Amino acid sequence: MTVRPPAVAGTFYPADPQALRAQVAQLLRANGKSIALRPKAIIAPHAGYVYSGPVAASVYNLLRGATGIERVLLIGPAHRAFVRGLALPAAEEFVTPLGKIPLDLEALEKLKALPQVAVSEAAHAFEHSLEVQLPFLQSVLPPFRLVPLVVGDAAPETVAQVIDAVWTDDTTLPVISSDLSHFLDYAQARAMDAATGEAILEGADDLAPDQACGCMAINGLMRSLARRALKVSLVDMRNSGDTAGSRDRVVGYASYVIH
Repeated sequence: MTVRPPAVAGTFYPADPQALRAQVAQLLRANGKSIALRPKAIIAPHAGYVYSGPVAASVYNLLRGATGIERVLLIGPAHRAFVRGLALPAAEEFVTPLGKIPLDLEALEKLKALPQVAVSEAAHAFEHSLEVQLPFLQSVLPPFRLVPLVVGDAAPETVAQVIDAVWTDDTTLPVISSDLSHFLDYAQARAMDAATGEAILEGADDLAPDQACGCMAINGLMRSLARRALKVSLVDMRNSGDTAGSRDRVVGYASYVIH
């Protein structure tokens, strides 16, 4: 069994299982939203928990008590390696301090047949955009199988085809990992993120990297949603100036529920 071990435990989130479990539980307790929606898919940010954890927790709270989800389709941007199209891992299992997550090997084999999908151990080895979602998922869902994909240079329809190949019913939960603007001052970030947020709510599939680092994944999801009778709602939007750190150079975060 080939394993992808945690790469950012101890930096983006605690490496100690007890401390990690406690931090996720505290974030979930402190960031509940009075939204009674059953998520069909979600968009969540992926910075260190001190920065984006409250915004991520706001949407993961909606999954607490969810039933029927057997598989998570997790898609995020490539930060560490160049990827053309989308990349699957070489591993058969992902590990976090909270335990092992089996990959859906049958789904991976199906995706490998698509021309836009390749296998890249390098793309996944140190990628945090997927990893930071996993402890939240492990905390709010019963055991599940994982289909993890890193997106590089890919057109919206290219990504949507991959999403549609896996997201065939409600037993699969798509999770899109993305932050918003990067390194603007507080006021500039709020203005840009508000405009980006409106575009997402309107189903735009042409977001650019300066609007959202996970724009390729979001654009693909929006293209897939255009073929489905589903809506997008904002759950939370803040930036690192609201959660931790200076307001001189901030990173924007938002969470969305597809329902």
